[in-house]
Amino acid sequence: MFFSVIIPVYNRPDEVDELLESLTRQTYSHFEVLIIEDGSTNNCEAEVCKYASELDITYLSKPNSGQGFSRNYGFERAKGEYFVVFDSDCIIPDHYFETVNNYLQEHKLDAYGGPDRALKSFTATQRAISYSMTSIFTTGGIRGGKKRMGAFHPRSFNMGISKEVFEKTNGYIITRMGEDIEFSIRIIDNGFKTGLIEEAYVYHKRRTSLKQFYKQLHFFGRARVNISRFYPGEIKVVHLFPVLFTLGFMLLWLTPIISTHLFLLGVFLVTFYFGLIFLDSLFKEKNLSVAVLSVGAAFTQLFAYGIGFLQEGWRKLSQK
Repeated sequence: MFFSVIIPVYNRPDEVDELLESLTRQTYSHFEVLIIEDGSTNNCEAEVCKYASELDITYLSKPNSGQGFSRNYGFERAKGEYFVVFDSDCIIPDHYFETVNNYLQEHKLDAYGGPDRALKSFTATQRAISYSMTSIFTTGGIRGGKKRMGAFHPRSFNMGISKEVFEKTNGYIITRMGEDIEFSIRIIDNGFKTGLIEEAYVYHKRRTSLKQFYKQLHFFGRARVNISRFYPGEIKVVHLFPVLFTLGFMLLWLTPIISTHLFLLGVFLVTFYFGLIFLDSLFKEKNLSVAVLSVGAAFTQLFAYGIGFLQEGWRKLSQK
């Protein structure tokens, strides 16, 4: 099978360099790479040129239109039977395309997604954020693991679609604010089969600080409400957990007015919850700094998502 790798980029030449270097080590090399420069002021053309002799690579530059429409731009020019999308902050393990090719030979999937992991070389903050985004304690593990609900919804940091999927759906119809969620729903609604390829993981660098992470998750919370404008039934109970956490945390500080015992119970429950996160992270990461930062990352993830969800929800209600 011949793959076309689509990578939209906006001002991240260093990340692209790492990603392309990882693609040169693939054990299955029947693929092309399309770099879509989305109106960057700090472009990655020099980094792309470094790998011109090692990869079948094309550099395309266009005005800024957002990541969704930039992926469409790549799909329209791709030659492969299967289109694979990566975010520029990913590093691809050597076996990735061999794993995907072998899996697709045995299982018919029109679209697939893969999980993400963290390398030991990532910073402690990046590893903590990765833990938080993939932990069952923060609902992240439901999205990327076996214990998910309903049909699998691929996400654009690591996903693939057949050429037929693009031809029937015309790709992304929104470019930001949950564009990959909307696209996945439409793929499934069109009768295509989706699935998770567990060993098709990528190393995802995500954000480098909790401040950046807060902004990203705040945006994710807003995006979930934005998607409900298209698909009202797509807000599930699992999406309300960060909202309930956020409201509960804010209300906790008012409970001493009602009852000191109620306040102490709330503090105990919060401490117990984050204690579980600390211990789970320490067990999995074997690093005390990462475990401590995982508590901060988990709080940031839930609170930022909850605030974003509430703000966009209020905006939606006020427009009616």
